[in-house]
Amino acid sequence: MKAIIITGLSGAGKTQAIDCLEDMGYYCIDNMPPALIKSFIDLTASGKGIDKAAFVIDVRGGIFFDDLKASLDEVRKEGIDYKILYLEATDRVLLRRYNESRRVHPLSEGGPVAAGLKKEREMLGMLRKSADYIIDTSNMKTAQLWAEIKHLLNAGESRKSFTLNIMSFGYKKGTPLAGDIVFDMRFIPNPYYVKTLRPLTGNNAKVSHYVLKQQVTQDFLEKAMDMIEMLIPFYIKEGKYSLTVCIGCTGGHHRSVAVANELERRFREKGRRTTLEHRDL
Repeated sequence: MKAIIITGLSGAGKTQAIDCLEDMGYYCIDNMPPALIKSFIDLTASGKGIDKAAFVIDVRGGIFFDDLKASLDEVRKEGIDYKILYLEATDRVLLRRYNESRRVHPLSEGGPVAAGLKKEREMLGMLRKSADYIIDTSNMKTAQLWAEIKHLLNAGESRKSFTLNIMSFGYKKGTPLAGDIVFDMRFIPNPYYVKTLRPLTGNNAKVSHYVLKQQVTQDFLEKAMDMIEMLIPFYIKEGKYSLTVCIGCTGGHHRSVAVANELERRFREKGRRTTLEHRDL
């Protein structure tokens, strides 16, 4: 059997994802208790005519969610090759979606949605790291999400199906839990100490020029790209279809943003599938 585990942040589009997989012929179950996955697979093995299934598993499962790792290990021991599809979006977008729908976040306990999202990101951190596919739905319409899912699941292990996620961040707010590779940009001269650049961010052309004109920045970009390109085939060999590269500086506003933008641009122009997120802007 071919199995897909759909998970990720509340409000990121898991309902739309399961609609897509149903359209692709998957037998889909929403809010599946992890402990029942193996039982369902055993049931289908007895001649029920189901050869591919998708399960939505997330924090709505409450105490059952804690069983996820053990349940997936048990499934793997049975020789079932499953893939994990993780959906996410920026906090700003998720908060807007919650405000529009007036739904209650499953972890907010009646309090602010932002608090629930923070707790959820922490709970899902390790699961995100083990995901085979990661889709950021922040700027996606439903049709675009469907197209992306179909592309990923049908593309196999080709160059175009591997996604490189680039994220900038500030050390003041901690290192991202989801980072596979983390680079520290605090060796680059800091635009914060240039009076005219301080109120700007790395998305501004003046700050970007200041950061990228440094020879040490150019040397870093060249060597970092070589290293990442060298590693990608080995990640694919191990069954991973995405890599999250985190670029940090002190506040996450200047150096990390400019370098993350440039790194994402270079990989995209080389034909890599990329996503870009500035966590602390």
